[in-house]
Amino acid sequence: MNHIITNNKLKATVALAGLQNVIDPEIGLNIVDLGLVYQLDFDETEKKIFCSMTLTTRFCPMGESITAAANESLLMSFSDYTPTIELTFDPPWSHAMISEEGQKFLNEM
Repeated sequence: MNHIITNNKLKATVALAGLQNVIDPEIGLNIVDLGLVYQLDFDETEKKIFCSMTLTTRFCPMGESITAAANESLLMSFSDYTPTIELTFDPPWSHAMISEEGQKFLNEM
């Protein structure tokens, strides 16, 4: 979680645990270990979650499916919050963003 920006580490840990179930179907690895999640902020007053994330490529054919699954995951983890997913490509994703666990998984494939 070191690379993820958040205003609430405890809630971000819960959110990330759920987001680990969101798999990039082309790669077979979850979006957390791929390093696709950049930011998770929680607005306690408005009961909103802001999630900034990216995709492995700007033209990822599964982008809509992945962001919808991420949204659904956040709703499941925080049913009383409204998530907003913002896609960004700054900084662009690179293989260096993959976690150590993700590297091990991909090397075993």
